[in-house]
Amino acid sequence: DELDRLTEVFNAMTERLNQSFARIREFTLHASHELKTPLTVMHGELETALQDQTLTAAQREQLESELDEVQRLAKIVDGLTLLTKADAGQIALARQPVRLDELLREACTDAQSLARPHDIQVSLTACEELTVTGDRHRLRQLLLNLTDNAIKYNQRKGTVILTLRRAAETAEVVIANTGPGILAEILPRVFDPFFRGDSSHSQAVDGCGLGLSIARWIVSAHGGTVQITSEPNRLTTATVRLPLRASSLASSPAGH
Repeated sequence: DELDRLTEVFNAMTERLNQSFARIREFTLHASHELKTPLTVMHGELETALQDQTLTAAQREQLESELDEVQRLAKIVDGLTLLTKADAGQIALARQPVRLDELLREACTDAQSLARPHDIQVSLTACEELTVTGDRHRLRQLLLNLTDNAIKYNQRKGTVILTLRRAAETAEVVIANTGPGILAEILPRVFDPFFRGDSSHSQAVDGCGLGLSIARWIVSAHGGTVQITSEPNRLTTATVRLPLRASSLASSPAGH
């Protein structure tokens, strides 16, 4: 009898928790949806206002600043929508062969453009020809999020090093940067949404605070792992491991 009552209490508690999580997801989705329209309207109005040739330099600077904030808010809304749908299992991923080396080369080119204004050197030191099974769009988003993060939390005239190698039955992507680093005690929380806990996550750094959370979801959805290690003031490294496609496992990787 005691065990039966305990089971009933536990089941009731679990049901209440599930209902609470469902309400939170529903609220987040509805709030994100309601925010999209006014943000889109504000974005359009600000862009229109910036086309006025009679604006003074101060007025133009003010409008550009407001437009940046609207764009940042729009990214936050999009990120929250994505993570909430992912948590509810509402996002279907494509399952097709994806050349990870091609995606990394594209990400490196994009990163070099982003890094140039900050005098940051981005290099691809190893890129083996490896194929995984997954969603090309999401995997590209993963690499862009991680490289963008490596640039934002770097130091001026720093470096970002990208590599792709085969490690046993996985494709291992390593993205290292020479930023100020992350303290050991807060390292486990870097994937939490909006977490900014040290100098490397300063409010002065532009971003929506959801990039690493989205990256972790993408990796997990592809059956892989992601880990971040850091030696403060020396090197911070993000390591992603994704299962290789069967055809890649059957052949020897070619180094490039």
